[in-house]
Amino acid sequence: MSAGYLANHMARLFFNALAERIKPLGLAPAQFMTLLELWAEDGLTQKDLVARLDVEQATMANTLARMERDGLVVRRPHVRDKRAQSIWLTEHARTLQGPATEAARSVNALALAELSDAERAQFLSSMNRTIAALRKAASA
Repeated sequence: MSAGYLANHMARLFFNALAERIKPLGLAPAQFMTLLELWAEDGLTQKDLVARLDVEQATMANTLARMERDGLVVRRPHVRDKRAQSIWLTEHARTLQGPATEAARSVNALALAELSDAERAQFLSSMNRTIAALRKAASA
């Protein structure tokens, strides 16, 4: 089997397991990955999120609209660029950080349980290098 096929298959399995665990929190996987970026750096623009998450502009716009509707984020005018808006977490979104990241950790632990510590480290390193190579190729 090819690396692309296996990566896609693994991603779907991670996605499904994560979706199941964060659903009781009222979150979907696309919202969770957006929240991860905002928990790390609140006040990003939609353009920042598109670049960091490697998603289409329209996909991010729809995700942010749902998140705003669900009381997870608010949009405010950007301080330096009047054409842009900054995306800010609500207090509700902040309260979800612990339970949501714990749900993700449990999926990771389940998925990597058969690997030794050294194998886990190598696996994550290889994944990061592969992602970097694909990003480099996409920007060339």
